[in-house]
Amino acid sequence: MKRIFFLFAFMALSLGTWAADVQIDAERCVVIKDGKEFPLYGKVKIVDSFEDIKVKIVDCFEDVDVKIVDCFEDRCGKVKLVDCFEDVKVKIVDSFEDIKVKIVHNFEGVKR
Repeated sequence: MKRIFFLFAFMALSLGTWAADVQIDAERCVVIKDGKEFPLYGKVKIVDSFEDIKVKIVDCFEDVDVKIVDCFEDRCGKVKLVDCFEDVKVKIVDSFEDIKVKIVHNFEGVKR
């Protein structure tokens, strides 16, 4: 019985260290992940590894509405896709995301 208890305790501690603490600050328009802040606007580079944030693109129940622009990416939800000199690196995933994003043409910003 003690072995089973210790096994479950070890699994719970292991899962706790894998899970990232992710919060969205709507007033400052940032994602807070593991004590670091990443903006939800600006220049974004899409990468396959070494990402800052994992993003799932959805059609509903999103955390942030994002508008992809070519210039003036200085407001919450406005993003310019770049290859270098990025503000944040994003990995597009299908599961285990940090935030959910919906691509829109109008009314961008944080939904919370």
